[in-house]
Amino acid sequence: MTNRILFILMLVAGLTAPLYAYPVFVMDLLCFALFACAFNLLLGYAGLLSFGHAAFFGGAAYITGYVTKEWGFTPLLGILAGAAFAMVLGAVFGFLAIRRQGIYFAMVTLALAQIIYFLALQMPFTGGENGLQGIPRGHLFGLIDLTDSNAMYYFVFAIFLVGFGIIYRTINSPFGEVLQAIRENESRALSLGYDVDHFKLLAFVISATLAGLAGATKAIIFQFASLTSAHWQTSGEVILMTLVGGLGTVFGPVVGAITVGALSHELSAFGSWVQVILGTIFVVCVLVFRRGIIGEIQRLASRKQG
Repeated sequence: MTNRILFILMLVAGLTAPLYAYPVFVMDLLCFALFACAFNLLLGYAGLLSFGHAAFFGGAAYITGYVTKEWGFTPLLGILAGAAFAMVLGAVFGFLAIRRQGIYFAMVTLALAQIIYFLALQMPFTGGENGLQGIPRGHLFGLIDLTDSNAMYYFVFAIFLVGFGIIYRTINSPFGEVLQAIRENESRALSLGYDVDHFKLLAFVISATLAGLAGATKAIIFQFASLTSAHWQTSGEVILMTLVGGLGTVFGPVVGAITVGALSHELSAFGSWVQVILGTIFVVCVLVFRRGIIGEIQRLASRKQG
């Protein structure tokens, strides 16, 4: 019941957001919300902590920018190309990383992501430190002009809903139940006959693909792909969003992304102190609200029902 209410609220808020908020800012929040949901699928349900998800987010942004700018792809095809690149990259990274567990898994993903960051800095088509600029928004299906902020917003919102729907269906499927079994007791799942590495790899690829979908969409929104999207700090930010919203919850990453994004925007006047403030908030949430915002709401709701 709580999830249904939250979904209705999210849908209404998403449909009416351009009426009371700057569309470009809300589109940015939606991209990070999808990114956080993709990361939560891996950590919250499979128990795999990746420090390298910025590689998929940023790498897909560069690919989308390049194919739309240089090859003349439509924005939709460009976004799909970026997501496809993230899927292939996720398969390669996942194949190498799932052979390790715990902190070793996290460090392998971080090391691999730094390779992508270095390539983004050195490759001639990426623009180096200046980034890939001048990415066209173009037209959707040759009819809808995406240079219009409202049209672009609803296109982005539709992409977010599709990505969110994929994650929700994955979580609430036999596949998702196996992932949770692996998270809780990997040895027992292995003894029951499940190919644990196979399930981990599939979860990694799905998570990477949706993270790439978010990054590719962001590149079209801002018509720009930068090194920041592929930096390890972006991986840290998505971890923060997921934990603040509620790890292992369906709507937690969405709330966490909106909370962290809105705070970063509102506190931007403090300059570099923003990171200190966000770090303090993160520590408080971990110590006081260990389940995150949505986790605590669900706990209170279940207590009232009991």
